[in-house]
Amino acid sequence: MSVWNPLRLLDLAAMDLLRDEALAISTLECLPTDLFPPLFILAFYGRHSEALKAMVQAWPFVRLPLGGLMQMPHRGTLQAVLDGIDVLVAQQDRPRRCKLQVLDLRNTGQYFWRMWSGSSSHVHSSSMMAPVAEDSSRTKQPLALLEVYVELRLKESNLDEFLIDLIRWVEQRKGSIHLCCKKLKIITMSMENIKEVLSRVQLDCIQEVQVNSTWHLSTLAMFAPLLGQMSNVQRLLLSHVYLSAFEEQEQQHIVQFTSQFLRLHHLRDLYMESPSFLEGCLDQMLSCLKTPLDNLSITNCLLTESDFTHLSQCPNISQLKALDLSGVTLTNFSPELLQVLLEKVAATLQKLDLDLCGIMDSQLEAILPALSHCSQLRTFSLCGNLLSMAIMEKLLQHTSGLLSLSQELYPAPRESYSPQGDFHPERLVQLKAELLKILRDLERPRTIWISSSPCPHCGENTFYHPEPVVYSYNTAA
Repeated sequence: MSVWNPLRLLDLAAMDLLRDEALAISTLECLPTDLFPPLFILAFYGRHSEALKAMVQAWPFVRLPLGGLMQMPHRGTLQAVLDGIDVLVAQQDRPRRCKLQVLDLRNTGQYFWRMWSGSSSHVHSSSMMAPVAEDSSRTKQPLALLEVYVELRLKESNLDEFLIDLIRWVEQRKGSIHLCCKKLKIITMSMENIKEVLSRVQLDCIQEVQVNSTWHLSTLAMFAPLLGQMSNVQRLLLSHVYLSAFEEQEQQHIVQFTSQFLRLHHLRDLYMESPSFLEGCLDQMLSCLKTPLDNLSITNCLLTESDFTHLSQCPNISQLKALDLSGVTLTNFSPELLQVLLEKVAATLQKLDLDLCGIMDSQLEAILPALSHCSQLRTFSLCGNLLSMAIMEKLLQHTSGLLSLSQELYPAPRESYSPQGDFHPERLVQLKAELLKILRDLERPRTIWISSSPCPHCGENTFYHPEPVVYSYNTAA
């Protein structure tokens, strides 16, 4: 979507000024601040390289959010911006009105351009000229003349050509320019190339790391020292880290990874998808956490009862807002462990996912008192567990007092299936009518969603589109 609205007087003035590029450049020193962004937009899309180069040297804002204009980047215009920065950092004394500290090449800043192009109102120009909040990373590094913000998406087959050139450009200007990556996403890339790219990045700028690649534990161990240098990481997502069948030095690799959490003093969100190496070792990771977590997701893996005991006792999960244990089989665990865990997080928990956990009636009944104390709970999902109508009724009764609970996803009751595990939609229709009567008796407007998934006994985990059961005060008796 274009950042332009129908032409305003500022746009018309900018267009008229750019008809004579030399004149436009000569007026930058006295050009009204409000005219800079629309003039820059026109120069960027019109590929006025010399005007862009000059405007960078006189940019009257702390941040230049260039990434918001780069939906279809042109190499020449981007190079013009970099050339302008080269001139700027080479000068002993900056031009009087230039406040530029950050060149932001991330896909952000659209609000800035919309506001200055007339799409947003009620925002004063002074709000866009406030100093950039100082990152903790800046206190540890010599202050660069300029920082370049990027998002790194590492994929072997198509590492962005401009990004490669940018990394080389920054490398040649060490001391003057720092390359800061706030978000790192690794898809598929050899560890050798990952290390090569990250050696050119200020690692303690990184705040979010996503690894969406299938790694062996030994690969994760090689990545671990790099992770430890990302001391300002707040969000870590790891997907599919497997143990090799005969992986040597397994315990050493686990320690190499988990020990890095001792250096992550700002970690708030931890997501681990299919971390097979954690079985029997969860305590090693939990004991290294330095700060309370807001969100914890450990899914689709095996955990031991000892792992679950350590989880329920970990002091740094007591303030959780979201907990996802989907795909972690809890069938053979003592239900008291989950009860203790819920009691620990009852004051803060807002989202709870227990899909496909093998939870049976007796286990769910054991945790209902603790669940009823989760006063902040907004979302609760139990899909893919084999539960009877009787326990579903108790569940609805115990959660009726949770006034913040607005999204409830439950499995089709066990009575929807034949003894052979075949799903019968006509039975579910009858059971939904019974569920509606239960909701009506509880006298609280409420919508629950029933997922008619294949029987968990069959080993399938495909959820069909959930169907709502709605009770409101207008529902017919």
